[in-house]
Amino acid sequence: MRKLPVYVLLDTSGSMMGEPIEAVKNGVQLMVSSLRQNPQAIETAYLSIITFSSTAQQVVPLTDLSSFQIPDIQAGGTTAMGGALELVSRCIDNEVASTTIDSKGDWKPLIFIMTDGIPTDDIQRGLSELGRRHTAIVVACAAGSGADTSLLKQITENVVSLDTADSHSISQFFAWVTASIGVTSAKVEDSGKEAGGLNELPPPPDELNIVL
Repeated sequence: MRKLPVYVLLDTSGSMMGEPIEAVKNGVQLMVSSLRQNPQAIETAYLSIITFSSTAQQVVPLTDLSSFQIPDIQAGGTTAMGGALELVSRCIDNEVASTTIDSKGDWKPLIFIMTDGIPTDDIQRGLSELGRRHTAIVVACAAGSGADTSLLKQITENVVSLDTADSHSISQFFAWVTASIGVTSAKVEDSGKEAGGLNELPPPPDELNIVL
């Protein structure tokens, strides 16, 4: 069975403390419970959570939805986004099967990044590492006015923004990520084609602005 790997990179720095981090926890929980009810997603999608504050950590390795355990996510510290990009690159190397002459590997990973601030480390090495990996689509979300969309555009051309990092906006982001995973898992199962851009994902809700 070819896995559809999904990596969700979450900013858990000090500025996310309070309502935003609670909304993130709820968002992850709802995402997993919704995807478990989707017959194609539960067959195909594997999910990993990477958090980044003063350091980047893979708090949940790439796991099938049935076995996925909701992590305890806490906010505090700075914003090691460069470290998160390096870490997800290593995780792809270790967890995603490559296609060989004899067998088809896993589908290319989907990566979703959410941050409410700007990196406090150097992202250049992480950018070049991620650029060398074969990914289907990378989406970055700027949550609130403290995030730098032009910097996120260096990571991916697929950038969306939330006007505020409140519980309603963050829940809408996770609902859209959930729908995007569902659509992509159906697509790879039905047609064997991977998503290549935002136009192949469901339209974002009104709270999500596409950054051009």
